[in-house]
Amino acid sequence: MYSRVRRHATGLTTATAIAAGALAGATGAQADDLTDLSNPAAVTRAQDYSCGPVLGSDQALADQLNPALTGKLRGYMTPYRLSCARAIVSAVRSRGLSERAAVIAVTTAIVESTLRNNPVEEDHDSVGLFQQRASWGSFENRMNPTWSTNAFLDAMLTVNNWETRQIGDVCQTVQRSAFPERYQPEAGDAGRIVAVLFQPDPGPENVGIYRPSTHEFHLRLDDGQLRKIGWGTVGDRPVAGNWDGQGPENVGIYRPSTHTFHLRMDNGTEKQISWGSTGDIPISGNWDGGTNENVGVYRPTNHTFYLRADDGTLLTETPWGDDGDIPVSGNWDGGHADNFGIYRPSTHEFHLRMDDGTLKKVGWGTTGDLPVVGDWDGTSPDNLGIYRPGAHQFHLRAADGSLLKQLTWGDDGDIPLSGNWDAPQ
Repeated sequence: MYSRVRRHATGLTTATAIAAGALAGATGAQADDLTDLSNPAAVTRAQDYSCGPVLGSDQALADQLNPALTGKLRGYMTPYRLSCARAIVSAVRSRGLSERAAVIAVTTAIVESTLRNNPVEEDHDSVGLFQQRASWGSFENRMNPTWSTNAFLDAMLTVNNWETRQIGDVCQTVQRSAFPERYQPEAGDAGRIVAVLFQPDPGPENVGIYRPSTHEFHLRLDDGQLRKIGWGTVGDRPVAGNWDGQGPENVGIYRPSTHTFHLRMDNGTEKQISWGSTGDIPISGNWDGGTNENVGVYRPTNHTFYLRADDGTLLTETPWGDDGDIPVSGNWDGGHADNFGIYRPSTHEFHLRMDDGTLKKVGWGTTGDLPVVGDWDGTSPDNLGIYRPGAHQFHLRAADGSLLKQLTWGDDGDIPLSGNWDAPQ
């Protein structure tokens, strides 16, 4: 919290001296000094902890924000600071809270740490994005952006009328700072930062099929109507995703003969990406938690996922699965990025990889079923389903393990897929 030891004259003098040194180009603080966290150019004695992936587009976004900001971060917004803001926004959205809640949390983090996950106990035992003291939780928890944000939100939700009170007042009620006047001036910048990260909820996902015989996608809309899209040619395999980070999800195909993805954009144009090798199975997902989805392949010969980063490099090469497994992808635990898994037809089980690398097993389906994954009820995280080719039926699983929906869609030979086909533009 922002209960600084700099409330004492000696602490304030030390902090001011260090801030001046940092602005003059100092490379670090002395072992017995305090770093002034109210100064975004201040240098700490230990490297900041990660807040999650830094996206390839973050530098351009930081460059866009810097001249628009008016507070302490004007000119100091960096891709790393954006990753910390994104972690806060992701935690807020995972709880179904409003954009205003994200603005309150980001305002607090701007004042407390200048949006840095700082491990150094600059003020007594305060650390992390929100400079939470040891009474809030363990060091490991306070340095976890998701945990620390949720701890802040738990406290914020106890504040009377937090939805309508002045943002600075809410921050101060939670943090009990010695400098309450510092929050409100940063609320405007927090709103600007959150506005570029807090995407509108697209609503629930639906199902569809790809018909190889006609090279057509048959997509089911929320009102039960059919949308047809012709795309691909003989031998192509279907994928779906939000390739441009806006509007509804779209479709694409993977052409095994050339190891190339042909992705359909919202305006009907095509984007081609070469990725993979002979025998690979295509998948798609939001691997880094950015605004758009990307592509990857699963290589059955070595049971390994090869996922593509936004800048065209290899993001991860991870073994997972066994012979005969079918690859899937989705956001199993409501974090900021998608993960991957496999469906094992021999046991009718999903083997899902969690963000920490552990395994979650879910039994669903029977012999001959094919897997699908999606956020069927729009509440996050993603859930599981199967397509039963013999009956042309989708059996979609609810979060509590029950059958949420049973939909009849498709025909013999169709390949199942899922996506938010009619999300708002």
